[in-house]
Amino acid sequence: MSALGGHSFVKMNGLGNAIVVVDMRARPVPVPPEEARAAAGPRGVPYDQMMALYPPRTPGTDAFVRVFNNDGSESGACGNGTRCIAALYFEKTGMDAVTFETAAGLLPCWKADRAGLVTVDMGAPRFRWNEIPLAEEFQDTRAIALQIGPIDAPILHSPSVVNVGNPHAIFWVEDVDAYDLGRIGPMLENHPIFPERANISLVAVKSRQHLVVRTWERGAGLTKACGSAACAAAVAAARTRRADRSVTVTLPGGDLFIEWRAADDHVLMTGPVEFEYEGRFDPALFQDTPAEA
Repeated sequence: MSALGGHSFVKMNGLGNAIVVVDMRARPVPVPPEEARAAAGPRGVPYDQMMALYPPRTPGTDAFVRVFNNDGSESGACGNGTRCIAALYFEKTGMDAVTFETAAGLLPCWKADRAGLVTVDMGAPRFRWNEIPLAEEFQDTRAIALQIGPIDAPILHSPSVVNVGNPHAIFWVEDVDAYDLGRIGPMLENHPIFPERANISLVAVKSRQHLVVRTWERGAGLTKACGSAACAAAVAAARTRRADRSVTVTLPGGDLFIEWRAADDHVLMTGPVEFEYEGRFDPALFQDTPAEA
């Protein structure tokens, strides 16, 4: 029996980052990668990430969430998607705060001071080479030896790398639109230095409180907004003394406010969400995918 065939969904977005939410708590069967990929296809509901909600595994949490990219692979966390499911919980329950568990850990969420905005605590970033992870040891991950293009005139080089729920590589540039990220992104995402692939971001520092970011998202491609990439860019900018610990990050879809909290090193992401529509997956989408036992 298909996990998603005939199943209801909610289509949302966070700054244009296309999100589909499916509540699997009533029938908590695994979603196979083939079905996640089919659901995102042209005849399905094209998305960047799908957030599949399951019964809580840890006391004090509201749900366990599996995060699927549109290629069927899984992601550790999705900041924009987490804001979306938090907003759904707030609307349906009247609660002001929730905590979700993902493969990346616990993600507390709460209503921000400004109406319509949601804050997610993305946890503490990880900097060690084997935590990101990288395929070889680098003592200093603020800039690693990686470049694309001719040795004597590389197109991009010396990225900062960090894990904020997912592996991220941040290339510092003057103009994020001056590069063909749709061509460069896949090569860098799949570079051998990243055994679990990586999100690739171009980041321009406009001031100590303002960054501009474009991202090629691992497993999803070019995106209007990647919340964990915004967090990674903010952390890397502060760590390399390019910016302060609280910044506005401008993405193609709009602005996120990121604070790398000094008290506990946790990264807080605040931004809007948008509800689009509800529907049900056509069972015909999954006729050629392996059935769940």
